[in-house]
Amino acid sequence: MDVIELLMYFNLTRQEATIYITLYKEGEVTGYEVAKKNGISRSNTYASLASLVEKGAAYSIEGNAMRFTAVPIEEFCTNKIRQLEQIKGILTENMPDKYDESEGYITIKGEENIINKMKNMLLGAKERVYISVSRQIINTLLEEIRTGILKGLKIVIITDMPLELNGAKVYNAEKHQHQIRLIVDSTKVLTGDISAGKDSTCLYSKKKNLVELFKDSLTNEIKLIEMTRG
Repeated sequence: MDVIELLMYFNLTRQEATIYITLYKEGEVTGYEVAKKNGISRSNTYASLASLVEKGAAYSIEGNAMRFTAVPIEEFCTNKIRQLEQIKGILTENMPDKYDESEGYITIKGEENIINKMKNMLLGAKERVYISVSRQIINTLLEEIRTGILKGLKIVIITDMPLELNGAKVYNAEKHQHQIRLIVDSTKVLTGDISAGKDSTCLYSKKKNLVELFKDSLTNEIKLIEMTRG
């Protein structure tokens, strides 16, 4: 993803993100200069500049000619995240009663959504975690795994490369690079793969029979690894 697309995650349009980058590079510039540098009409440029100021991404500087400058990127992002945390708190307190989580089979689509589901499952774990994935995927989950270790969870990892992780039991075995198997608290399972990017799919379920099936499968895999070591 390029910088413009990343800025769009912070509620900027593509045009606003483009102008923000111009302000960031150029320092203090007029709307006319911004329009000229980006080949955007002056009316659209001034509308975007006003929006950037309103969204906390730019400052206006009074003078003979109105000039604009970018809010430092770290400050802008921190302010947005702080605002979202505040909104999160308000939403959490005011949402209607939570529905009972489905015990059926839920399909989760898209690599990013799948990784986020794994992270949330790890953060929500209360007792134990069994995870069988490649080291490549483990690297994206290290922060959540370490949080679980600090909470005193039992964490068992099966991965394809050596991994030093104090507080977790790690086994090495050949792994499909994109395959996922995750069991949390012996009550939730996530399985599938992320080889297809946005079209990747995983199955999430709290069905006891499916959880037990995958738990037995991982237990047998661990036994086989231990026998091979022996």
